[in-house]
Amino acid sequence: MSASADHVKALVKSHSSGDDQAFYSVALQVAAKAARQGHHRFAADVKSLVEAGKAETKPSPVTAIAQPRGDLADLVVASYPETSLRDLVAPSALIESLEGVVAEQRQRHSLMDQSFNPVHRLLLEGPPGTGKTMTAGVLAHELDLPLLTIRLDGLLSKYLGETASKLRVLFDAVESQRAVYLFDEFDALGADRAGNDVGEARRILNSFLLFIESVGPESIVVAATNHRSILDRALFRRFDLVITYALPTPDEAISVLKARLGTLAGRMGWKSISKHTEGLSHAELVKAAETAAKRSLLAGADRVATDKLIEALGERSSTTSG
Repeated sequence: MSASADHVKALVKSHSSGDDQAFYSVALQVAAKAARQGHHRFAADVKSLVEAGKAETKPSPVTAIAQPRGDLADLVVASYPETSLRDLVAPSALIESLEGVVAEQRQRHSLMDQSFNPVHRLLLEGPPGTGKTMTAGVLAHELDLPLLTIRLDGLLSKYLGETASKLRVLFDAVESQRAVYLFDEFDALGADRAGNDVGEARRILNSFLLFIESVGPESIVVAATNHRSILDRALFRRFDLVITYALPTPDEAISVLKARLGTLAGRMGWKSISKHTEGLSHAELVKAAETAAKRSLLAGADRVATDKLIEALGERSSTTSG
């Protein structure tokens, strides 16, 4: 037999952990052993398969960072955002806070050498569509890390103890794989506890508090909530930084519209347009700009007219108020 029991176990272990390099290394060891035993055809076939596998599955540098496997694959969705900090339209104080997080993470080892941990646990709170999810993507992009978004439907369970055990799997990954981990719509954890068994709800909360408090600084854990008021007060003390988001000011709204329209924004009456942005979130402004742009292009225009954009903004406002 060309492959020893140790080789078989190593192959299974490397495959389950998603370590392709280790998998191919063990396979080549098997081929080398086979060649020494005179099984030259088998050894050549294994080598050919390894070379073909490397050629077919060679990942990009970014994709190689995160390949969730096993239980983790059911709990997270990996993405690789391309939105940078300069693309984020927000108040200067908020931008400065995020710049500080990025700077601390980039120099985390220098800080840790002096017994200081970089900011690595963030709570983002504010109305829907104001840039909280986008912020997690910005941090991932600026730090050249994957964004692993927690699937709350996969995490939460009605069965006794199961959610807490899934949290352990998740936070084990936080410790072992550097990434930005996003708990989007984090208030769903609180809402679920309220409708669940009281004892189980307390166990879930205690487990999360324990894990978030002890998590190391290599990864960044981001929790985003639209409803700060329903979160347990004990949660806030576990985060290094709490950032509050708000609806954009008129000037910020115009910046969002201009950024999305790009060259399609010709000579427009921005002062009159700004009056129609009140109450709209960043996401709603983007949708309005896209609607106006598509209608203009389909009508044969090469620019978006002021009235077309105002019309689209009015439709978003009606949807929001309704």
